[in-house]
Amino acid sequence: MKVITTPINDLYIIQPNIFEDDRGYFYESYNKVTFEKLGITKDFVQDNQSLSQKGVLRGLHFQNPPFAQGKLVRAIKGSILDVAVDIRKNSTTYGHHFDIILNETNKTMLWIPEGFAHGFLTLEDNTIFSYKCTNVFNKESEDSIIWNDTTLDIKWGINAPNLSQKDKTGKHFKDFESMF
Repeated sequence: MKVITTPINDLYIIQPNIFEDDRGYFYESYNKVTFEKLGITKDFVQDNQSLSQKGVLRGLHFQNPPFAQGKLVRAIKGSILDVAVDIRKNSTTYGHHFDIILNETNKTMLWIPEGFAHGFLTLEDNTIFSYKCTNVFNKESEDSIIWNDTTLDIKWGINAPNLSQKDKTGKHFKDFESMF
């Protein structure tokens, strides 16, 4: 596996070694020993998967401490624009975001540690998105920042995504009080 740093500390792009031949491909999407050598020492306790049609935007979600989650995210099928926002108030990149295209062709993953809000936009129909979490879901700890916050200025490339009711009512970043 190859780890690529991003402009935001502790947020990593992970490119697995892919073995392809005329039968198809194989790659290891997670190996605890390999990840520990890369410096990612968190234990994963929950795996999640979603199916979304083109134009669905989910996020910007996070869980507050003590149920904060780190996430290892990837697109199994289709493609997404994945976005992570640093909400660690003592970070030099607080309020900055990073975006990347994750898809079934590049098989790239993104490690998002605790202290980040996360969201994604599906770019193709029938996109399957998968993520490993370092903590279990806790309804009372969940929170969100509105996807189109003008302070964050994320270039989603869409004006009217398909949103859940929850994602229509996220907090504005200027009104947000980080617990990280």
